[in-house]
Amino acid sequence: MSFSTDVKEELTKHIPGPRHCALAELMAIMHFAGYFGRTEDDGLIIGFKSDNPCVLRKGFTLWKKTFNIESAMALRGAEADMVMEKFGNLSDPVDPVFLKNSCCRRAFLRGAFLSVGSVSDPDKSYHMEFLCDNEALAIQLQNIIRDFDVEAKIITRKKYFVVYIKEGSSIVELLNVMEAHVSLMSFENSRILKEVRNTVNRRVNCETANIKKTADASSRQMEDIYLLRDTYGLKNLPEKLREVAEVRLEYPEATLQELGEMLSVPVGKSGVNHRLRKLSELADKVRG
Repeated sequence: MSFSTDVKEELTKHIPGPRHCALAELMAIMHFAGYFGRTEDDGLIIGFKSDNPCVLRKGFTLWKKTFNIESAMALRGAEADMVMEKFGNLSDPVDPVFLKNSCCRRAFLRGAFLSVGSVSDPDKSYHMEFLCDNEALAIQLQNIIRDFDVEAKIITRKKYFVVYIKEGSSIVELLNVMEAHVSLMSFENSRILKEVRNTVNRRVNCETANIKKTADASSRQMEDIYLLRDTYGLKNLPEKLREVAEVRLEYPEATLQELGEMLSVPVGKSGVNHRLRKLSELADKVRG
């Protein structure tokens, strides 16, 4: 199964305790993935546009919990009128009266994710999105996510309005808001491993670059010293330059600090670098 499916399976098993939270989650499922239809004898039937078993299971479980309505029932009379009045037009945003409490907004986000949400495998990328076919609902969803200090943006994709989150830490926070704690830990473990790998790779790349830089510099210095030795003679160099040239020839892989410590009168890296630069200038004059 995909990571997104794992999250939905976990959310499906989370049944809200208070009726107002169950109703808020049911509101999200119906507005994002549900519909009302009519039978031939004008009975009201409840259905879902999604073929995701998580949506179907959770949706009908919440109908049973909140209104004691079974999936096979057709509603009539006062009961049907009550349902239609409470849920209103499913294309409109959910009535804010059902989302006053923080716990209800959390439940609403669970229902929205079950219905139209997805999240990428954290081993590959960080991306969570809600695919809405209604701009007003997308904006309401974005605002509710922002209520929990999680930044969400909206883009259009063909006929859909996509509410999306890209930051790994923001996805973790939203999983926590939806109370998908097992998925949260799995996401965090993947994120930590990825960051450790990235850190190690950066350090290895940095070390490799430094080694290459040191090796290239040493190679140039050796060429300059060989040229001076063969054309000018190291014995004709000033004593300090001759000594650093001889040490470099003997220890081609040594760092500047190590070279400085090998001199008869030890000097620092800057002192060694200054003397090697003087040797390079002399070699350039010979080449000229």
